[in-house]
Amino acid sequence: MDYKKMGARVYIRMDKGDEIFSCIRSVCCELVIKSAMFQGIGACDKVVVATFIPEKQDFMQHERNGMLEMISLQGNVVTDVNGHLKEHAHGMFSYLLPDSGEIAYLGGHLHSAWISYTGEIILDVVEDGFIGQQFDPVTGIDVWKLGGKA
Repeated sequence: MDYKKMGARVYIRMDKGDEIFSCIRSVCCELVIKSAMFQGIGACDKVVVATFIPEKQDFMQHERNGMLEMISLQGNVVTDVNGHLKEHAHGMFSYLLPDSGEIAYLGGHLHSAWISYTGEIILDVVEDGFIGQQFDPVTGIDVWKLGGKA
């Protein structure tokens, strides 16, 4: 992995074997970033995405291995109530079905993804402010807490 901060943006190049969230968290720690938005593209060889099941208040995980094009990655990094960085992202991946030669897609809440060739991520740093996290009793999930101090 390599990165360079230019203005309020950090450009991150991920290499084969890098795990996306680990790299983003590492950059945020090194540059003392408390909240940011990110987007990216690239190629992965293992992804775990999930679908939230409201009745169970839990996720159903879907894992895929092989050549996966990361055609869209969008997410954010916030600081939770304990002061720890927490990532939240959704991703869309395409892959070839070997039997038919057709393209298939896998997307959802991203749990983890490993780069197979390269990943190109743009991290937009929140400046002059801070996005935290708080529990929402109505939905039963953690949501953004806007304002406050880092």
